[in-house]
Amino acid sequence: MKNFKSWLSVVLITAVLTVNAQEEKKYKIHTVAFYNLENLFDTENDTEKNDEASPMMEIKADREEIYKKKVHNMARVISDIGSSKTGNAPAILGVCEVENIKVMQDVANDPLLLAKDYGIVHFDSPDRRGIDVGLMYQKGLFQPISKSSHTLKIYDDTTRERIYTRDQLLVSGQLEGELIHIIVNHWPSRRGGEARSRPKRVAAAKLNKHIMDSLQSINPYAKIITMGDLNDDPTNASVKDVLKAKSKQKNVKIKGIYNPFINMFKKQGLGTGAYRDSWSLFDQIMITKPFLEKEYTNWTYYKAGIFNENYLVNKKGRWKGYPLRSFADGGFTNGFSDHFPVYIYLIKETE
Repeated sequence: MKNFKSWLSVVLITAVLTVNAQEEKKYKIHTVAFYNLENLFDTENDTEKNDEASPMMEIKADREEIYKKKVHNMARVISDIGSSKTGNAPAILGVCEVENIKVMQDVANDPLLLAKDYGIVHFDSPDRRGIDVGLMYQKGLFQPISKSSHTLKIYDDTTRERIYTRDQLLVSGQLEGELIHIIVNHWPSRRGGEARSRPKRVAAAKLNKHIMDSLQSINPYAKIITMGDLNDDPTNASVKDVLKAKSKQKNVKIKGIYNPFINMFKKQGLGTGAYRDSWSLFDQIMITKPFLEKEYTNWTYYKAGIFNENYLVNKKGRWKGYPLRSFADGGFTNGFSDHFPVYIYLIKETE
């Protein structure tokens, strides 16, 4: 089985891998994905947070209708991620830039996703703008066992006042009977410039590493997926030096981590967002070594990708080729997000 070759075809969530002319094996396949939902705020003013600065609250007319369109557009993308291979929406989806659990529920209850019966894990974070991370999961495929929110304490480099940012979300649960752990991240932005803001993301990476170390101290073979909008590329210090993520599977040691997006960025020049005609790959999914063992009786990493379908790309104007975002120039574009989603496939042999 270690040297399976060629193609992966799918019937619903069961894949068929051709090993040789005489032998045919069947595999279940699931998508695990991450998507920055670009300022998914509701239309209510929350006096305890700075949500009035969100693009949704800045819209003066037809706000409710625009909100419904934004929610539906998010559901459309989510329903499509990985579906060409699995015949299904993601089994597990991490999200960021959501205001609260209500907006996640509205997405899950959209007609395009309602039948998937998504459950939601969400905690309110101390972020000053009121944006959070969250996890959506198909209840028939994944059952959470524990969930926790981990606070990142960072400080302004001049005033030394605390900067309130997103917590990191840890959810442990059973993916069709197998224990896995998911960490959802949205690391501090590059406000003030990459160099000046770098220590904040290094601190976020250290917290992320601490969470993984805690899980691995209990079980060195823990299956951990860490995902998110890191506001750093795979080659930046936070990922390269703190997490020590590897680009080649063979170089990942026990308790190590594999980042399939390193070579997409370095060698293929791919990205999930663009700024001033330069692509970044801030959105990443990384996995620990046990996902790389080619036994296939348990959930095993198969491949990764950026979901950049044609309808998600801006077709004209100065932002041609960029992700087709929802909000621009003070209005709603009927677009999607300024980030492309990312995903990985997990496969498992079935009878």
